[in-house]
Amino acid sequence: MRLLLRLPLIVILGGVGALAMVLPGLYAHALDEHKTGSIFLGAAGIFVILAAIVGLATADRPEGPRARSVLLTMLGTMVLLPAMLAVPFAMALPDTGFFNAWWEMISCLTTTGASLYSADLLPAPLHLWRAIVGWLGGLFMLVAAIALLAPLRVGGFEIMSSPYGRSERFERLPRSAEPSILGQRSHPAFQTELADPVHRVMRAGRVVLPVYAGLTLLMWTLLLMLGETGLVALTRAMGTLSTSGISPVAGPAGQGSGMAGEVVIFLFLIPALSRRFWPGGGELKASESWIEDPELRMAAGVVLLVSALLFARHFAGAIGVSPTGAKGVLDTLDSAASAAWGGIFNGLSYLTTTGWNSVEWQGARNWSGLSSPGLMLAGLAMMGGGVATTAGGVKLLRVYALARHSERELERIVHPASVGGGGLMARRLRREGAYLAFIFFMLFASSIAVTVMLISLQRIEFDSATILSIAALTNTGPLAGAIPLTPTFQGSAGMAGAPWAGWAGLPALTKAVLAGAMVVGRVETLAILALVSPEYWRR
Repeated sequence: MRLLLRLPLIVILGGVGALAMVLPGLYAHALDEHKTGSIFLGAAGIFVILAAIVGLATADRPEGPRARSVLLTMLGTMVLLPAMLAVPFAMALPDTGFFNAWWEMISCLTTTGASLYSADLLPAPLHLWRAIVGWLGGLFMLVAAIALLAPLRVGGFEIMSSPYGRSERFERLPRSAEPSILGQRSHPAFQTELADPVHRVMRAGRVVLPVYAGLTLLMWTLLLMLGETGLVALTRAMGTLSTSGISPVAGPAGQGSGMAGEVVIFLFLIPALSRRFWPGGGELKASESWIEDPELRMAAGVVLLVSALLFARHFAGAIGVSPTGAKGVLDTLDSAASAAWGGIFNGLSYLTTTGWNSVEWQGARNWSGLSSPGLMLAGLAMMGGGVATTAGGVKLLRVYALARHSERELERIVHPASVGGGGLMARRLRREGAYLAFIFFMLFASSIAVTVMLISLQRIEFDSATILSIAALTNTGPLAGAIPLTPTFQGSAGMAGAPWAGWAGLPALTKAVLAGAMVVGRVETLAILALVSPEYWRR
């Protein structure tokens, strides 16, 4: 363990990725796909040896705990590590090319879940590899949020941090006779563990990994009990906890396990709404009770509002046809309940940027009379899930801060001399929190505009460019399939490619732009802009 703590973080992550290649290799041999299995096991051995060599060469290299090293490590993880993960994928699909394999791994590691390939044409070991990479990407973001981003006050932590860099509460000074802890904190060993990113990542990983893996195992078991096959159940569990939405089959989430399976998926999507469900991130708690948690209340209100709008649209002149086409009171009530569940499930799925559709989603569309309610789903994906979770988007806490600030400003128009109140956290959210949230929202909107402009240069239709940009920046890859797009056939991903799905047929330059958008959406714009600041590069 001491040797690992002396290695650069990206070398450790490379070793973890190399060891993960063993699982699809063994699975391929179990399916008698020995060529694919040998590719993965051979790549695992080579990259483990390379990681060991690079680790020995960089073990004693002094590295200061500067913010730029942390941010560069995160960028390197999202850009360079997929190049290593793409090697066995490209070798298993020789006609796809290394660039497409690298793009696919970026999509998985950033938990975007967009795929260049048809689910029916891709071998099962490659589906498992995609799910594992997405699961590891979710784990990395859960750990990096509290170990790397929280000390820099980015990634959503800036909303709840003290604007003065200290506690705003009055505290009693310790007596002179009491033993001081300053001497312990000034000890070199303590300072190293506190400041070194590797120590922080290891410490956070020890508390996050058991919970993350335990929930994945529990969900896998529940889906197996409900009738899902082994690979589908495992990838569903991984795709749910990591919010990557990666699945080896096309179609709705509950096509094998029914509505009971969708209820299980729905429950396990809730941890993506707040850091309260994961270890660490205590400074993000804006309330003591989870019932009063602003992110959870905001998520519940938004999901119920969207489902209510879809349900009420039926009574505003939509067609009165049930999903099966049957008539009668009982069938109408059944179609109404199915439509309500389809709206609620899809609302939560896209709010957490997972992007799975319910088996009743088509019934919800028929009930509402809207042929393509995808713009609602795009709006939910832009809003995003909880801060410091695996979800992408703007994040619920930022939206809540803007909403509270707007509410307070309207109240001051009516009562200019009123006092807001609400406590320390409420005042902080309405003031500095709303200010920083507005800055991030404008940066996010600017990122969408720039991405759309770059994609449109390749003669992609404007509506398709907009949806693809939102899907990439919010890390919601399945969003491109929820909204009808005009397919493009300017590129290819090989025989297993699916250009009709909206991604594979894009030209190489457009794919590179979207890959960059995925990284920007995952690391967040504020963290990347911090690298441009001269303060972070000043010695």
